[in-house]
Amino acid sequence: MIAELLIGGRWRASRSGRVEEVRSPFDGSVVGTVPIAAVEDIEAAMQAAERGAATWRRTPAHERMQILHRAAGLADERSALIARTISAENGKTITEATLEASRSGDLIRLSAFEGTQLYGQTLPLDANRGTGFDKIGFTVRQPVGIVVAITPFNYPALLVLHKIAPALAAGNAVILKPARATPLTALALAACFVDAGLPDGVLSVLTGPGGELGDLLVSDSRVRKVSFTGSTGVGARIAARAGVKKLSLELGASCPVIVMPDADIELASSAVAAGGFANAGQVCISVQRVITHPAINGDFLDALVPKVKAIRTGDPASADTSMGTIISTSEAERVEKSIAAAARNGARILTGGERNGSVVEPTVVTDVDPASPFSQDELFGPAVAVSTAADWESAITQANGTAFGLAAGLFTADVAGAIRAMREIDAGNIHINWTPLWRADLMPYGGLKASGIGKEGPRSAVAEMTEEKTVVLHGRPW
Repeated sequence: MIAELLIGGRWRASRSGRVEEVRSPFDGSVVGTVPIAAVEDIEAAMQAAERGAATWRRTPAHERMQILHRAAGLADERSALIARTISAENGKTITEATLEASRSGDLIRLSAFEGTQLYGQTLPLDANRGTGFDKIGFTVRQPVGIVVAITPFNYPALLVLHKIAPALAAGNAVILKPARATPLTALALAACFVDAGLPDGVLSVLTGPGGELGDLLVSDSRVRKVSFTGSTGVGARIAARAGVKKLSLELGASCPVIVMPDADIELASSAVAAGGFANAGQVCISVQRVITHPAINGDFLDALVPKVKAIRTGDPASADTSMGTIISTSEAERVEKSIAAAARNGARILTGGERNGSVVEPTVVTDVDPASPFSQDELFGPAVAVSTAADWESAITQANGTAFGLAAGLFTADVAGAIRAMREIDAGNIHINWTPLWRADLMPYGGLKASGIGKEGPRSAVAEMTEEKTVVLHGRPW
């Protein structure tokens, strides 16, 4: 069965007539077939979005919330099917996919609530010299209009919903371009909104190659907001082509974890074993760098390595598998080469490093040069690099020593040191006594430096997907 494009809330074939197969990264089997959108499909989606945005912004917030609540209920009902789709096209374990799918309904509900909370503020105009009590000033918020959302493969449900649910809740029309590797999850979620009664024109989903579709979408002057999650390189390309419009860019990372000598080694090693290898390390906030104090480096590695060796790879559909595949064999080969290059440059592989098809064994690499590509570049794979730092100052310097600044973690019992670290580490999210791999859907989420601009999380996203206007009511001078 060939899926269809969603153009303004209506399912239809691509104008190009072309289709492509979506294949399992585990065994290469065909999971589904989707259309390749044509230029004519983009124009049809834009025209539909113009009409939909005009309708949706005039729909009261309580009515928008009711529709989104119905969509959330459908996402709950279809959670098991969505989970199987995620696992099949993404390669993550069915356990991880089930957890991801189970959060979908709550994320939609949270967004729906935030879309009803578009408060303004009154302005004390009489505080301005020369102004009396003859004027009243206040601010109001309104939807930006048309939002383009471009999403990655690694969390094909949650990262879609973190964009489209707040955008819809705020009263915008949305055109979604999901990752080419994982379009089926996005289409299944879009069906929940359509079946919930979303008006015509408000939501479109275009599948196909990002290079061809993305430039046309982000550069269109009718689009007022672009929300993108992906690599820093593609984010820079979008920023160069988008023109004058609002941008949210959640980009690359090389997240550090500091382990100080007073840390709970069992807690730290368990957390790193989870935070470095969830979704086969294909998470922006995955643990990539561990910075240990020399006094406990050996104890930490002794605790970590057995936990990593215990991670079971295999068929993602099996409940016995604890780590799934890389998204493609070519990406797995890239990760394998990065690990091998680190070893050639003097680092030591303590466990893992082998590849079988799209599966890379969970890997721990120690004695890693903090200036090497293995630390500096985003790996996006199941390996952690361990280096040492002798004190807080050098540990914080090393944590800040990459172009990125998405998230960081640290393990310590030293409150003063933790306070210093939270003030001095340049990262958008900092976790004390845990790794960066933790996210509550309601919290602000986004990075510093080359890790991007803007914040996600429903409250933050709703604010960024609206415009603020100042209104001044002029009376007669008293």
